[in-house]
Amino acid sequence: MGQKVNPTSVRLGFIKDSASKWFARHADFGLYLEEDYKIRKHIKNQLKAAAVSKVTIDRVAGKVKIRIHSARPGVIIGRHGSDIEKLTNDLRDIVKDKEVVVDIEEVKSPSIESQLIAENIAFQLEKRVAFRRAIKRSMDQAVSSGAKGIKVCVAGRLGGAEIARTQVYKWGSIPLQTFRADIDYGFTEAHTRYGLIGVKVWVYKGDALLERLKEDRKKQEETAQGKAEDKAGSSEAKA
Repeated sequence: MGQKVNPTSVRLGFIKDSASKWFARHADFGLYLEEDYKIRKHIKNQLKAAAVSKVTIDRVAGKVKIRIHSARPGVIIGRHGSDIEKLTNDLRDIVKDKEVVVDIEEVKSPSIESQLIAENIAFQLEKRVAFRRAIKRSMDQAVSSGAKGIKVCVAGRLGGAEIARTQVYKWGSIPLQTFRADIDYGFTEAHTRYGLIGVKVWVYKGDALLERLKEDRKKQEETAQGKAEDKAGSSEAKA
């Protein structure tokens, strides 16, 4: 099962949230879906140098809130905010008669973001770098940044070979069938002179539920400690 479904979609509502959050009537559903596709396509085409890993879209009360997750937010903002104003105006033309709000969130660890890893490998393949070297370099960076496991799959006319083939490289653990496992998945295509080369990347970042349990326990301990201090303070005041 883990090899046949998208690792993100199978975890929706469990440890992951949808990239588009809105509710639509039957007549508007297709329109909203098309707008989301055009928004993401426009952002990807216009911000190729900004290392955009994900775009989330929220629709609330006539507003379209777009959050861009980027490793280089300065490229999006531009000098004195001119570039982000132009981007907002372009997006406003796509979602007609709606207010557009664009937020930028910085990606703190781009070397373990699967989409950015896939795009980096594809960029190197287009520059005619040996695919094994490009993959090994990206995997080493992910491992050194704290990834618990990584898998990279490239398929196509690798190295300009006449017969297309698929190569898979793994390091560490990739528990695709464990729903609590936080697995980041990315896909892109490299446009080489020999044709398209598909690049898929899976990154295992740890168990999400265990991290939540640790955070909950920490909050409970802080709350209990605060109550104990308040109780001790009140008893001293009475004395």
